[in-house]
Amino acid sequence: MICVSLGRTRHSSMMEEHQALAKNGAELIELRVDFMRKRPDIGRLLKDRPTPVLVTCRRKTDRGRWFGTEEQRLTLLREAIIGGAEYVDLEEDVAKSIRRYGKTKRIISYHNFDETPFELYDIHRRMSQCDPDIIKIVTMANSPADNVRMLEMVSASQIPTVGFCMGEMGTVSRILCGRFGSPFTYASFSREREMAPGQLSFAEVRNLYRFNKIDRDTRIFGVIGDPIAQSKSPLIHNAAYRKLGLNAVYIPLRIPADMLMESLKELERLGIEGFSVTIPHKEAVLQFASRIDEDTDAMGAANTLVRREGQWQATNTDAPAAIESIRNALQKAGGLSDLVGRKVLILGSGGVARAIGHSLIRDGAAVTLTNRSRDRGRELAAELGCQFTSWENRGSESCEVLINCTSVGMHPNLDETPFEQHWLSDNTLVFDTIYNPEQTLLLKQARERGCPALGGMDMFVGQAALQFELFTGVKAPREYMAETLRRANSAARTIVNTEAPPKTEASADDD
Repeated sequence: MICVSLGRTRHSSMMEEHQALAKNGAELIELRVDFMRKRPDIGRLLKDRPTPVLVTCRRKTDRGRWFGTEEQRLTLLREAIIGGAEYVDLEEDVAKSIRRYGKTKRIISYHNFDETPFELYDIHRRMSQCDPDIIKIVTMANSPADNVRMLEMVSASQIPTVGFCMGEMGTVSRILCGRFGSPFTYASFSREREMAPGQLSFAEVRNLYRFNKIDRDTRIFGVIGDPIAQSKSPLIHNAAYRKLGLNAVYIPLRIPADMLMESLKELERLGIEGFSVTIPHKEAVLQFASRIDEDTDAMGAANTLVRREGQWQATNTDAPAAIESIRNALQKAGGLSDLVGRKVLILGSGGVARAIGHSLIRDGAAVTLTNRSRDRGRELAAELGCQFTSWENRGSESCEVLINCTSVGMHPNLDETPFEQHWLSDNTLVFDTIYNPEQTLLLKQARERGCPALGGMDMFVGQAALQFELFTGVKAPREYMAETLRRANSAARTIVNTEAPPKTEASADDD
């Protein structure tokens, strides 16, 4: 079950939004009465309520907004119990001073906004002495391993326990806590109105991650990277699971570079069967894998980890997806799909550039690489055994295929291009690996010039579809995944965002 936290300053707004959430399928609402400007009228809020409620009045010392005295706060909580609220939240230190009454269930809560203490089991045992119906332990995740410890504690508890971690690193436990025995998780009315760090919206928890469908048999997959919040991978993988009726969930996991190895080892305990891998981990994950296929080993970068018979296998689906997209585009333009001898100019030197460059050279293409950082560009060119040209001289290179593997032109910097229009030859195939936006300035100018042009949508969906098939053993619904991504990108364009987001897999790479 999903408990939606609702905090408004006026009674009428709280009640109206409660009604709206009920119409949208919400089953349990947390009334955060500490958000109210005036003394809350508990009786008014409980009268004719459309769903069961949990009444919470959080002190400022616990990151709440209660403005009155402690005695007034405790009186409100007692009023909620006498009024028949289904649940009331009582902090551990006050729980013994408020007696059980009627049918109201007592949630005894502990919050730590700084860390996830090592003594979770001791805290839980202490709270079990406060006459709980449910114990709630919520802490800050400072590492992915904190989630593992939290979920294992939830699973081992004899008393129903809501347990998860806050912050961006805590997302995995918010989504998976039900699988490990938590009676519910918490969500916000919307992303803009989160009540705690890292809280997901009701729509995300219910529709994107299908929290209420997750059970002990649900297969778990995810994407690892840093940053990870902007990744569209959870959107299209979860959409594909829903489309095909698969009991699986795909979650984002933020893992800093210096925590990669220890985090992957810890996360094994959650039963995760596969990872998509994005920046900055594509090279480092090879050290974690027990098996690496020949092409991936030669590329020196992987974007996929799959667990097979207790061992992790690393592979790269970026390259085959890109090569397939290029071949299809060449054929569609009326030419041959053969790459032997074709002059290709690659912009960028990150993981995607490495993967595509390796595959092109393997297939006989004549590759030249350029990069804004000359040292990194030369290093990759030497590794691939191809030509290098400086970023300043890239416009003088003639090519049959131009591939942008940089983030230049990615949303929201829509007025930028890594290659000037007048440098393009009329018959050059222009491939921009960016998929958000679907039509970059580079692609628009290429089409104006009459060049065949290919966006990153096909490649992104293609590599994700190959991962989906490796993970599940089921043929991916590619068209549905592509349409889901197009709708999401279209919706995102309607939101004004004046601050550039961090680089993510929405751009092929970081040079």
